[in-house]
Amino acid sequence: MVKAKLHRELTLWDATFYGVGIILGAGIYALIGTGAGIAGNMLWLSFIIAALIASFTGLSYAELSSMYPREAAEFVYTKKAFGRNMLAFLVEWVMIFAAIISVATVAFGFAGYFTHLFGGDIMWTATMLVIALSVLNFIGIKESARFNTIATLIEAGGLVLVVIVGLFFIGNTNVDYFELPAGVGFHGILMATALIFFAYIGFEDVANIAEEVKNPARIVPKALVLALAISTVLYILVAIAAIGITGWEKLSASKAPLTDVVTHAIPQASLLMSVIALFATSNTVLIMLIVCSRMLYGMSSQHSLPKALSKIHPKHGTPYVSVAVVGLLSIGSLILGKNIKTVALLTDLGIFIAYFFVNLSLLVLRYRVKDSKRPFKVPGNIGKFSVLAFLGVVTCGLMLFYFEKELMMFEVVLIAVGAIVYKAFNR
Repeated sequence: MVKAKLHRELTLWDATFYGVGIILGAGIYALIGTGAGIAGNMLWLSFIIAALIASFTGLSYAELSSMYPREAAEFVYTKKAFGRNMLAFLVEWVMIFAAIISVATVAFGFAGYFTHLFGGDIMWTATMLVIALSVLNFIGIKESARFNTIATLIEAGGLVLVVIVGLFFIGNTNVDYFELPAGVGFHGILMATALIFFAYIGFEDVANIAEEVKNPARIVPKALVLALAISTVLYILVAIAAIGITGWEKLSASKAPLTDVVTHAIPQASLLMSVIALFATSNTVLIMLIVCSRMLYGMSSQHSLPKALSKIHPKHGTPYVSVAVVGLLSIGSLILGKNIKTVALLTDLGIFIAYFFVNLSLLVLRYRVKDSKRPFKVPGNIGKFSVLAFLGVVTCGLMLFYFEKELMMFEVVLIAVGAIVYKAFNR
């Protein structure tokens, strides 16, 4: 009997929209106000710094994905670079739980908007959302991609609307875009960067669907770069427009910051922005569920998790056991998702650790695998040494110092649990 495989359905268009969809998801809609409360009028600089860090790592993913177009990307890259199965397992373990925790956070964001419009219980609504989107994840990647394309166009339209509204206000207000809140120095800019980086995470997830992309060695790197570039331009413009319209004080006090920004100029737009936010949050949840299930599938295929997790449904071409496990874990983690700032920081902490090792893996593989075919190569090199990957290592490492000790301890415990799980399944 021939073993079922993942279906290669996604084009460059699909993969790019997939990346843009998850990057432009709930992060910018939910966290721009919290970030403004830290960085004030200079929030735009935090977005630029976050974009630089993301671009260093995004380019590393692009080159590595052209070499190894596989699911569980971080696991594969780390294992190829260092030859240590346990290290690779722990890096992917951190990524998986970062994704699951963020699913819970964003699901509550959806539930908040939904219950505001239609009523109901927030926990029940968040749970039903995860169940419904897990079913869509199971049905097929092409069907999920169609929903993603529609939702991405809608959520990007919401951000473009913010920018357009901002054009009529910028210049008519006395906003000093180089002014920081009292007592906040450059340290505050980096603190805001550590938080709003949540709005950038997701570009790496394009690499985790490589086995469902047509000609992945060429398409995945292009999709990564395009998705990151489109999102970065929109984010910076939105940050400038939002501060210019409402000021950082009102923005930081808002529970629905971008809705308040638009309704400041167009009072009748509240319903429209709330509906857009529903698409943005649900799209992010869907993509996180897809990516996380593919991570489990990839690790199982590499014999680091139970074999059942790599079973593919013969009709739908999806890893149905992994889809079910991720859905259940996400529902179980909903209890952690109520404080969006804490959970976003916890997610970012895990992401920075994983990104650190991805950039380091590229540096090692430049010398360890000299003759490997690289359809895409990161620019800016000194011989075989990648300057941009090195900057990725440095910036991701430095950002770890901007997280609270309690969050660091949680991450240490998570890694310790991962080591125990690894030993249990890899004797």
